[in-house]
Amino acid sequence: MAEIIPHWLDKQADLSPHQIAVEIPNQAVVTFQQLREKARSFARKLSTKGVLEGNHVAIHANNSVDMVIGLHAISYLGAVAILLNTKLSETEIAYQLVDANVSLVICSEQYLHQFIGGESYSSQVYSFEQIHLFSESNDVYLKKEINLDDLFTILYTSGTTGLPKGVQHTYGNHWWNAISSVLNLGLNYNDKWLAAMPLFHVGGLSILMKSVIYGIPVYLLQKFDVEQVHRGITSDGVTIVSVVSVMLDRLIERLGSDSYPASFRCMLLGGGPASKSLLEKAKNYDIPVFQTYGMTETSSQIVTLSQKDTLNKIGSCGKPLLSAQIRIVKDTAIATCFEVGEIFVKGPMVSSGYYKNEEANQKSFHNGWLSTGDLGYLDDEGFLYVVDRRKDLIISGGENVYPAEIESVLAAISGIKEAGVVGKQDDSWGQVPVAFIVKNTDLDTETILAYCYKNLAKYKVPKEIHFVSSLPRNASNKLVRYKLEVMLKNVANGE
Repeated sequence: MAEIIPHWLDKQADLSPHQIAVEIPNQAVVTFQQLREKARSFARKLSTKGVLEGNHVAIHANNSVDMVIGLHAISYLGAVAILLNTKLSETEIAYQLVDANVSLVICSEQYLHQFIGGESYSSQVYSFEQIHLFSESNDVYLKKEINLDDLFTILYTSGTTGLPKGVQHTYGNHWWNAISSVLNLGLNYNDKWLAAMPLFHVGGLSILMKSVIYGIPVYLLQKFDVEQVHRGITSDGVTIVSVVSVMLDRLIERLGSDSYPASFRCMLLGGGPASKSLLEKAKNYDIPVFQTYGMTETSSQIVTLSQKDTLNKIGSCGKPLLSAQIRIVKDTAIATCFEVGEIFVKGPMVSSGYYKNEEANQKSFHNGWLSTGDLGYLDDEGFLYVVDRRKDLIISGGENVYPAEIESVLAAISGIKEAGVVGKQDDSWGQVPVAFIVKNTDLDTETILAYCYKNLAKYKVPKEIHFVSSLPRNASNKLVRYKLEVMLKNVANGE
C-alpha cells in the first residue's frame, strides 16, 4: 500500500509560516508561507503551457530562489523534475532532454541562448522571467498530498565513462534520506544549512529536501565562495555546511588563527576519501567534521560518521544510516574485516534504477542491493573506509594501487595545494601512477619523491610528476579523474 503524506511545503507553511525557508545573503529572504504561495502561483502559470501530471520538466539554472520555486511548482503539478548541469555542452543537453522525454525546459535568462538557435530541441523552452509574466490558470489541480512512491526527480550521473544515466528519485527516496540523516546528525531549533553545491547536484538538492522536511532555512549561495561561507558561519548563524575536501581545505586556510563559533555544529564532508592530513588539520581547529559517503543513486549520504566517533575513527565515513545496510563483496563473496572489496548498499533512499536503461539496471541493482563501483572495507567494528573508485584502480605489476592513497600522502607535503593521480600504461608493469600537482610554494620534484619514498611502497610512488595551475573538477568540486587521463595524453603528445 502506497504511503501518502501531506504536501511537505503546504505542511511547513502551516506549521512554520514565518520561518525562513531560503536565505540568499544580501539578496532575498523567503519564508515557507511565501515559498508556498510563489510555488503554487508558478505551477498555475506552468500549467498554461500544457504541463500535466507525469510530464517531464527540465530545469537548467544556477542556485537561486527561482530554481527553488520551480522545483516545488513541479511537485504541485505531479510532474517530474529533470535537473540539468549548467556546465553541459549543447550536445550533452540535447542528449539528456531526449533521453528523459522532456516536454518543457525552464532556464535562467542567461542560459536561454543555449536553447534558442542552438541544437534542435522538441521541448518548449522558457526562462523563469518569461514564466513569471504568464497568466495563472484557475482550472489546474494542485497536489495536496504526496505519494512517496511517485517519481519526483531525475538527475544524470556525470558520465565519466560512456553516456550519462538518469537516476530516478521518488519522493520516498528524498524523504528517507532526510529522515535517516537527521537521526544521525540531530536537529536543533536554530539550524541553518548552507548550500554552496549546485542544486542540480544531489548534494545540493538533498539540502533543499531537508529544508522543507525539517522546516529549517537554506542559506543558499550561487557557488562556493570562501569569504561568503566563512561569513555565513561566523556572522550569519549557519550551523551546518556541506563540503568536499578542497572546500574544507580552503576554509581552514581562511580561518587562519580564528575559530568557528560554538553554534556551528557540523561540517558534512563528502565527495570522496579525505586525506588524513586534512582531517587532522580540521581536528586541530576544532572543526566538527562529519565524514560521509553517498552518491546520486543513494539520494546523497547513506553512510555518515557520528560525532562521537570523529576522533577515534579518522579516515572512516562511518556506519550506514539507520534505514540503510552495507556489505563488502570480493570475488562474489562477502569480504572479511579489513578486506578491500566493492561496496554494496541497500535502503529506502536508494534509487529504484536508471531511467530507460535496463542494461545498466541489471548491472548495478541486485535483489535490492546497489553495486556502487566503489572500493572499501569494514573494520572490526563495522566502520566503512572508502578506498577508491573501482574504475580508478591502478594495477601495477599485479599490485593494487589506489590513487586516493597516493593523493593523501601528497596532500601532506607542505607546499602542495592539490594533487591528482592517474594510471599510465607501462610495458613492464602494466600501469604506473602519475601525479599532477598544484603547488603554492617553490617545490621541486626531488623533494616530493623523497617524501613519497619515505611514506609509500616503491610501486606506489608516482613515476612522473607534472606541475599544473589547476586540476579538473566538476560542478561540485570533485576531482574529475578521466580528465587527468586526457591531460596525461596531452603531455605524451608534447602539448
